[in-house]
Amino acid sequence: MYKLVDKEIIMYLIFGVLTTLVNIIVFYITSDLFMIATIPSNIIAWILSVLFAYVTNRCFVFSSKGDIKKELLSFFSVRLLSLVIDTIIVYIGIDVLMFDPLVVKIASNIVVVIANYIFSKFLVFKK
Repeated sequence: MYKLVDKEIIMYLIFGVLTTLVNIIVFYITSDLFMIATIPSNIIAWILSVLFAYVTNRCFVFSSKGDIKKELLSFFSVRLLSLVIDTIIVYIGIDVLMFDPLVVKIASNIVVVIANYIFSKFLVFKK
């Protein structure tokens, strides 16, 4: 019988929330405290959160034993698409529409977490 929610999805959601927190906190620190512009702050936050996500996805979500170099390259490659999605949402929401940066960043991360699960499940950590 197929389960709608299994351990893998629950673990992905837990580490997705933690990855999102890393992303939002780094974005806040770089943009608000260090006064770095929106796009560079978003890229810095992306790099650190993707590194965190790769380690947690490999070890705890997908329990991968695959080639680290190949997986890491694949993981970063597909995450570049989510960087583009995130950057477009953040730029339009914050710089163009002038919405609250925290609200925009949270909304963007919801979209990105869903996209990243699909990318990771079917393109990076495929069994």
